Amino acid sequence: MYFCILMEHKQALLGKTLAGLEQVAAELSMPQFAARQMADWLYRKRAADIGSMSNLSAKHRAALAERYEVGLRPAAVAQESKDGTKKYLFDVGGERQACVEAVFIPEAGRATLCLSSQAGCQMGCKFCMTARMGFRRSLTAGEIINQIFSIPHSDRLTNLVFMGMGEPMSNIDSLLESLEIIAAPWGMAWSPTRVTVSTIGVLPALKRFLDESRCHLAVSLHSPFADERRALMPMQKAFPLESVMALIRRYGWTGQRRVSFEYIMFRGLNDTPRHAAALAQLLGDFECRVNLIRFHRIPDSPLQSSSAQAIDKFKGLLLQKGIVTTIRSSRGEDILAACGMLAGNSGK
Repeated sequence: MYFCILMEHKQALLGKTLAGLEQVAAELSMPQFAARQMADWLYRKRAADIGSMSNLSAKHRAALAERYEVGLRPAAVAQESKDGTKKYLFDVGGERQACVEAVFIPEAGRATLCLSSQAGCQMGCKFCMTARMGFRRSLTAGEIINQIFSIPHSDRLTNLVFMGMGEPMSNIDSLLESLEIIAAPWGMAWSPTRVTVSTIGVLPALKRFLDESRCHLAVSLHSPFADERRALMPMQKAFPLESVMALIRRYGWTGQRRVSFEYIMFRGLNDTPRHAAALAQLLGDFECRVNLIRFHRIPDSPLQSSSAQAIDKFKGLLLQKGIVTTIRSSRGEDILAACGMLAGNSGK
C-alpha cells in the first residue's frame, strides 16, 4: 500500500501519444526530437525505466525521472485454462474492486490478446458478468497498453481484440489514443487490420472511431428484433440498432477493413429460423461476417445456450442466404475467461 502511494505522484509516460510526449519534452526544456526518442524507448524497445533511455542526456533523464515514470505494472494474478488460454488480472485502482482482466488466446499460427477498456461496465447487458460489477471507471491509454506489454507472451502477439471488460466506445478518447500508439510508425507500428474493436454501437463515439481509425469493427447484435435486443441489451433504447446500422452503412467495407456482427446464441430466444431470416435480411447488403457464439452460463441467469445442433442449423440458414458465418470456439471457460465471463476476479 505504501508503495502505491509513493508512486502516485509521478505521471506515466506509457500511453502518451507523440503529441503528448512532445508536451513533456517542452515542459522539461528538452529538444523536440526527444519526444521521438522517448516513443522509441517506450513502444519499440519497451524500456522498463527512464534510466535505460541512453540516448537522452543524463540531465534530461534526471529531470524526466523527477516527474515521470514509464508506468509498467505487472499482472497481479495469472490463471491458465486446460485449453492453454491464459487470463491476467491487473489492479488498476489500488483496490481489488478496481481490477481488469486480459485474456491471451494461443492458436496455431495466431496469438490473440483480448483487452479491457474499462473496469466494470455501464451497458447492463443481461448475459454478461462484467455488467454485474457495475461501472468502476474507464482506463487510461497507458493502462490499456500496459495489458499488452506486461504479459509474458507480448512478443508473440499477432492480433488484438477490444472485447474484454467495458464498452470501448464509452472510453473513446483513451481508445483512440491507444489505437494511435498501436498503429503509428513512431509507436508499435502494427497494421490496424490486426486489431478489432467491439461495441454495442455507442453513438456518436462510434462515428469518431470509424472516422479516426482503420481498425476492424465488431458489433454486438444478438437479435435482429429491436424489442428482443432491448430485453437482452437495455442500451438498445439509447442506441437503437437501426441508427447504428444506418451509420455503418455510410462507410465502405469492401477493402481491408472489415465489419463483423457478434451473435450470442440463446436457446429458444434468438435461435429460430425466423431470427435467421430477419438477420439475413438486415445484413444482406453488407460485405460482413457473422460470428455465432455459444452462451456461457453465468450464475443466477435464466438464459441458456442453444444446442450445438441449433447453432449449426442457424449457421446453415445464414450461409444459404449468402451471409459469411462462423461459429466461434469457446476458450478458457474453466477459468471464467470466455466471452461474457470476465468480472475482475480470478478467484484467488
